[in-house]
Amino acid sequence: MVLGIKIAVVLLWIALLVILKRAKLQGWYTITGVIGMFIISVVVLMPVLVEPLSQFVAAIAGLVGRLTGTFESYFKYGIIFIKTVSEDYITLRIDFECSGIIEILLYIAWVFFFSVFSNYQKIVMSVVGFLYIVFINAVRIIIICEVIHFGGNEVYGIAHNIVGKLFFYLFIVLFYFYVFTRQHVISMKLGGFGYTSKKTDSKE
Repeated sequence: MVLGIKIAVVLLWIALLVILKRAKLQGWYTITGVIGMFIISVVVLMPVLVEPLSQFVAAIAGLVGRLTGTFESYFKYGIIFIKTVSEDYITLRIDFECSGIIEILLYIAWVFFFSVFSNYQKIVMSVVGFLYIVFINAVRIIIICEVIHFGGNEVYGIAHNIVGKLFFYLFIVLFYFYVFTRQHVISMKLGGFGYTSKKTDSKE
């Protein structure tokens, strides 16, 4: 019964996309496509990808923790043990929120319905974006661990909810600007404004 409802929703979403595409309502087509693909990806892929992605992020962060001796990663379980300067230990679990899966699925949905890119470019940018978000997320975890290491349990909330998120979303916004906004401006070529240099022919 539940599977039948999911299939019906997907078919309805596809039908709506076809209607919007034929009506040449590009804006609504893009919004509907991105939202629909993101929701479907969350329902279908997130339960499968969260655990391996959490393990991967924990493993990357653990390399730095091992070098600095400030925290230790048990990536198989997606858990990080942080040793504070006061010799206390704090456990940080990499769950679905810390795995970066939501940001990855949303980014790929945007790339898939971004009309400026060709199909080949969409595949390349999806892979590049996936690796970039995973890397930035791993750096975020490292920063959180280091702040907790030096500040102790008292700064856990600040490290996780403020410092880590500010760093992560700042670099996500910059990446979105480069991938989407910059490419869109270049494709429009409004007047003389653009990111590419204008070539002029010179006569001798």
